[in-house]
Amino acid sequence: MSGRIVVGYTATKAGKDAIAVASGLAAASGAELDIVLVLPGEGRSVITPPDASYDRYLLGQAEQWLAEAATSVGEGVVHREHARYAESFAEGLIEAADEFGATHIVVGAADGGSRGRHRLGSTTGQLLHSSDVPVVLVPRGSRKRVTDAGVPRLTVAVGTRAGADVLLDEAVTLATDTGASLRLVSLVAVDLPASVDTGVIRLAGAAHAEEVLASVLDRVPPGVPAEILAARGDDIQDAISHLDWLPGEIILVGSSRLAQPRRLFLGSTAAKLLDQIPVPMIVVPRTRTPEGEGR
Repeated sequence: MSGRIVVGYTATKAGKDAIAVASGLAAASGAELDIVLVLPGEGRSVITPPDASYDRYLLGQAEQWLAEAATSVGEGVVHREHARYAESFAEGLIEAADEFGATHIVVGAADGGSRGRHRLGSTTGQLLHSSDVPVVLVPRGSRKRVTDAGVPRLTVAVGTRAGADVLLDEAVTLATDTGASLRLVSLVAVDLPASVDTGVIRLAGAAHAEEVLASVLDRVPPGVPAEILAARGDDIQDAISHLDWLPGEIILVGSSRLAQPRRLFLGSTAAKLLDQIPVPMIVVPRTRTPEGEGR
């Protein structure tokens, strides 16, 4: 990956988690890292009117936090630190990603989540509704599980809805850049209306899953190791709970069909996955950004 990765940093455990995962991804792919700390913009509430001395203090504190964050970046990873002003954390990260031509935005979990699990806050939700580049969601405690193994495998949640081709392209590109293998997992077996008889769901889902996986596998270029797996269970959470996860593994999911072109929207299936998976999740926009626009 000859690009740049923007990581949204806060001086919290979640911020450290984001740095650890972003640093590992950059090291494995050869990307450069831009650590961005977003400060309140000029449009802040009148309750906290502008104050030059306070602004200088805040900027100085931000620079100190960024310097501390930089010490945890992996050896050999080219990195830069930026304190930026914006109306919101999400807006600042999106503007930075656009300015730097970033391939990904990495953010940590919201406060209150369990270790090893994801938790979306209002800021992350805003980012997922506005970004035009893939967003990497990092579960709590990830900094303690990062290893020197790089990214050994990418799990791809394969479906049949619009955007599946873009998701696979993103996965193949990332696998090529990092040297990871692909695990193509179909959730079609459990992605059927709940009103359908359970037996019918299993039969129809199993048959369709094999067809979908075979079709997707044919599109994986030679030289990229790939395996297919039909996740089975009574529901999505049950199916995902039976999967194993390697240290350093990442899962990729496509954006919901409800998303605007070249934007993200976390669908119900992906949201359910967040409750179960202990690894970072990359949410991929459902359509490509045209050449010359954005990244």
